[in-house]
Amino acid sequence: MLKQKAMLIGIFLYLTEITVLVIAFYLSFFIRDAYFSPYFGPVLSIQQTDWLLYVILPVWSILLFYFRVYESQRTKTLAEEAWKVTGASFLGPLILMSIIFLLKVEYISRIFIGIFGVTAWVLIITERSLLRLWAQYVRRKGFNFRNIVIVGTGRRAREMKDLIDQHKEWGLRLTGFVSELPDVRLKEVKNVPVISTVTDLPHMLEQHVIDELIFAVSRKQLGGLEEIFLLCEEQGIRTRIAVNFFPHMLAKVHLDEFHGVPLLTFTTTPHNEFLLMSKRLFDIVIGLILIILSLPLMLLITLAIKSTSKGTVFFKQTRVGLKGRHFTLYKFRSMCRDAMERQTEVAYLNEMNGPAFKAANDPRLTSIGCFLRRMSLDKIPQLYNVLMGDMSIVGPRPPLPEEFKQYERWHRRRLSMKPGLTCLWQIRGRNNISDFKKWMELDLRYIDNWSLQLDVKIFLKTIFVVLAGRGAS
Repeated sequence: MLKQKAMLIGIFLYLTEITVLVIAFYLSFFIRDAYFSPYFGPVLSIQQTDWLLYVILPVWSILLFYFRVYESQRTKTLAEEAWKVTGASFLGPLILMSIIFLLKVEYISRIFIGIFGVTAWVLIITERSLLRLWAQYVRRKGFNFRNIVIVGTGRRAREMKDLIDQHKEWGLRLTGFVSELPDVRLKEVKNVPVISTVTDLPHMLEQHVIDELIFAVSRKQLGGLEEIFLLCEEQGIRTRIAVNFFPHMLAKVHLDEFHGVPLLTFTTTPHNEFLLMSKRLFDIVIGLILIILSLPLMLLITLAIKSTSKGTVFFKQTRVGLKGRHFTLYKFRSMCRDAMERQTEVAYLNEMNGPAFKAANDPRLTSIGCFLRRMSLDKIPQLYNVLMGDMSIVGPRPPLPEEFKQYERWHRRRLSMKPGLTCLWQIRGRNNISDFKKWMELDLRYIDNWSLQLDVKIFLKTIFVVLAGRGAS
């Protein structure tokens, strides 16, 4: 019943947002014509561009589903929900512009696409905010609640009760506790009644309206509750298990299936293949756009390097990537030809306190190399590494093999995700971060909190940091 209800709500939201997108499309014409035509000329008629809707609706639908906008947002904050919509609203116009570019449709205004992206974002955020206010109003009136029973009375059960109390917006109503010890009779736990024991649970389910059971018991006690799980399965009652058996572990838990065998998997890295595929799509789209936009700049940099110093234009170096894989990294050469041979000469200039080398005033830098480093232009060739799949737009920086050999055990986890051009260290100070431990902690924080929304946020912030030239050597 609840699953069907969730599906109906999802369908309602989807149809609502399709309507919002259509409204945003026609509203964008009015905004473009009323406020931008004096600067960019008159807008085309709606009849000439109506076909764009047949592109926009599937693209935005895929993106909104990809960002899980139609999953239950009951336990999510408005900010978390807004970030999902923002991710879709950022990628949508980029994809739309790419399609228009590939189809060579020159009469479609890029200004109009930008206006539509912003208008759609504002209207969807507004619609979602209004729906949240309506849901909160309904719940205050005593409707749209899920009745929850917690099986257990120990520490884990009490923590679950506190979590439910802290998030009234989830719409969860704690009916009571069930004692996991049949011989121990408690009247209440933290002012909530103990309404049954595990032996009396079948009778309790007949007497109360229960939507979900949360088992917050120890590993040993779970083995003796098989009959209870089967009973809930027979009656169509959803069951959940609090599996925080290892409270000090950072790894997230998810259920996998290996040829019919269920596996409880612990991992600190993203495991959703669809999300990872979307991250790869993000890398390819952004990588291609940046390469196309930077072609004239790359030609100028090539001429500048050749005219100011002897040696090759590109610098190649072996780096360590995902899970320890080696690959060849490409950069514009910013140092003299014998820079690697002179590494020991400048070792005393190292400003890092760990297995990495950073020097703000490295004498091996060429005159043009200083500028390239400050503006991060030497990294442009690494977009090739991104397209080849060795690197990502956002991710930890790839270390040298000799640096990787000096890593402590906990440092190695930073290579559990594909290395990238930028990450949290880039927007938190770039080369101003001289504490190697702090650098590692920022990379691990990125891995532990990864989402495509975070990638988009870091990418956009990196643009402003690089343009400002802050913290670069």
